[in-house]
Amino acid sequence: MTATRCFIPLISDSWFVLDINIILAFIPAALVLIISPGPDSIYTLTRSISDGRTVGVTAALGSSTGSIVHTTAAVLGLSAVLKTSAVAYTIVKLVGAAYLVYLGVQTFRSSEEFEITPESTSFTPTESFKSALMINALNPKVAVFFLAFLPQFVQPSGSTAVQLFTFGVLFATLGFCYQALLAVFSARARRAITERELVQTILQTVSGSVLIGFGLKLALERRVTS
Repeated sequence: MTATRCFIPLISDSWFVLDINIILAFIPAALVLIISPGPDSIYTLTRSISDGRTVGVTAALGSSTGSIVHTTAAVLGLSAVLKTSAVAYTIVKLVGAAYLVYLGVQTFRSSEEFEITPESTSFTPTESFKSALMINALNPKVAVFFLAFLPQFVQPSGSTAVQLFTFGVLFATLGFCYQALLAVFSARARRAITERELVQTILQTVSGSVLIGFGLKLALERRVTS
């Protein structure tokens, strides 16, 4: 059976072929990682709790914009290297996979990132956006994560740069949708996390397991080159 493909015209009048099955594999993997609690989602929650829904949604937008920054950096730094060097690709994959496992282990060891403490300082939507953008864009963990995650879905038959950017934008869009929902329902989410220790423990266990499992999966998978 022939796989369904999406055809996207490029400026060079060539065609970038992206297998729809790759997109369908990317979306659930991205969602699992997006819903794992981290600095971005915690910041969105605290801003919503302290300053309201609008400020929380702009924080979500700032975090997603930071993801675009990391995507652009990945495209500029990786597209040429990953296209021509199998050794470089393997190194990037293994280092990134090891870092994902490290993050998973750290998640098991620390529960602070699951704690939400409302802040008394009031933020405007613009200030909230800028702060969330800086938190994401200046976080080296996010940069390494993008280097580890996005290349796993790149097909050698298409444009590496366009594929990396496409998946990065899709990841940022999914992240915004999720964090925007967190902003809207932050009050209920805060009660569920902070007032019920069992829920917090479950979230911590699931998040750590996902990171370690995904890191091991990336390390063991082989890239198809033809």
